[in-house]
Amino acid sequence: MAEAEQDDGLEIGGSTEKLTDGEKGTSRGSNNSFTGDTQVDKYGFLGGAQQSATEEAEEIPSDVLRQRELKWLEMLKSWDKWMAKKHKKVKERCQKGIPPSLRGRAWLYLTGGKAKKEQNRSKFEELKNHPGDPKWLDVIERDLHRQFPFHEMFASKGGLGQQDLLDVLKAYTVYRSEEGYCQAQAPIAALLLMHMPAEDAFWTLVQICEKYIPGYYSTGLEAIQLDGEILFSMLRRVSPVAHRHLKKQNVEPVLYMTEWFMCAFCRTLPWASVLRVWDMFLCEGVKILFKVGLVLLKYSLGTQEKLKGCHGLYETMELLRSINPQYTHEAFLVHEIMELKISEKDIEKEHQTQLHRWKESHGDLRCKSPPRMHGAKAIITAEPPNRLELKQKPTIIVDPFLPNTADQENADEPKKSLLEPEKARGSRKTKKKNGHISTLPPREVFNPHPSPNGLSLGLKPEPTQGSKESLASNDDTYL
Repeated sequence: MAEAEQDDGLEIGGSTEKLTDGEKGTSRGSNNSFTGDTQVDKYGFLGGAQQSATEEAEEIPSDVLRQRELKWLEMLKSWDKWMAKKHKKVKERCQKGIPPSLRGRAWLYLTGGKAKKEQNRSKFEELKNHPGDPKWLDVIERDLHRQFPFHEMFASKGGLGQQDLLDVLKAYTVYRSEEGYCQAQAPIAALLLMHMPAEDAFWTLVQICEKYIPGYYSTGLEAIQLDGEILFSMLRRVSPVAHRHLKKQNVEPVLYMTEWFMCAFCRTLPWASVLRVWDMFLCEGVKILFKVGLVLLKYSLGTQEKLKGCHGLYETMELLRSINPQYTHEAFLVHEIMELKISEKDIEKEHQTQLHRWKESHGDLRCKSPPRMHGAKAIITAEPPNRLELKQKPTIIVDPFLPNTADQENADEPKKSLLEPEKARGSRKTKKKNGHISTLPPREVFNPHPSPNGLSLGLKPEPTQGSKESLASNDDTYL
């Protein structure tokens, strides 16, 4: 979908967002480099760009975080079984927040991107190497500097982060040539790249566009307009005061909810809240976006006291552009989302109602989109993966027969065999059979985290009881 371009702004559905002078200087400088003493917060944002979000983020005790990591590692080992038999538990753990060290891998599994990737091996490389449509490439390249310019991944013009973002977005335009590129896809892809490699980010983006919010990025924005009407209709039940005010002031839903939904709130909320919303969104589906929108409207416009200064459309839009931080705070927002009783059935019922009204006033939809799937459970039920597609593969492989560089200083000392610890134990155990003693072959053990002294590369470390450190995953981690 071709989007209108302005030199300094991002236009989505008629709403233009201007970059601040600081963002312009950061993203368009000759090198876009930061000094070595520039502070980086825990989310990777430079120079305090997300300082308020960091200060308000809930701190999880290290021992609690480590236990959550262990639970998620166990789930990822048998993902299909957990989704089939214990989906409620998966949902509860997503609501608590996915551990940061495993968030990227969990998102890949939740969306079905892992299976999609395995079913299309080498497809991303093929798409990445495709020359692409110059029309889309030109628009994408002009958008790169606008995506989180204060994040360390995207701060440097032409850096690895921007290159990966270009690759992912270009690959999508080749993969879905009939749909092309929409500016709202760029922040979605950028957020994914903060948590996973480019290939994983691409397949996760594909799943989001095809399964979670199909049609959002198609020409005409028909799908987003329909969802705007659904949101507005549901608001009558959640907050009659806010509904009456918006109707009285003729504030169309597309004026305030387009960027919310098309960017999945990643350009609206504090970063801690963005990540928690995404954990739930990728598990439970689009109903989370509706819930967030309803909560923001309810608490921003839900009482006559709050509407005292809103005498028209302009004042109302200004209020919705600068929502009180207490309503976007992570703990408050997540609590309200969970308390709001909106189901998939409610959304689908209202969707049919609004679709009927649309056909009466506009005729049939021009862009036919596949029906959306409400979250990870629906996706895995519709397209059950096999065990091989969900198998976790290590991305760090250590060859135990290669010399350790740490031992080069001790070149004069006798070399120790890396298998020596096994020999010291008598090559595992001996087994007596028919009066004969046979020696079992050494067990092959892989350790992706080599010891600094290089003497225990053949051993797999066991978690230390009571450790306060965050657990490091044994395979394909994105840290």
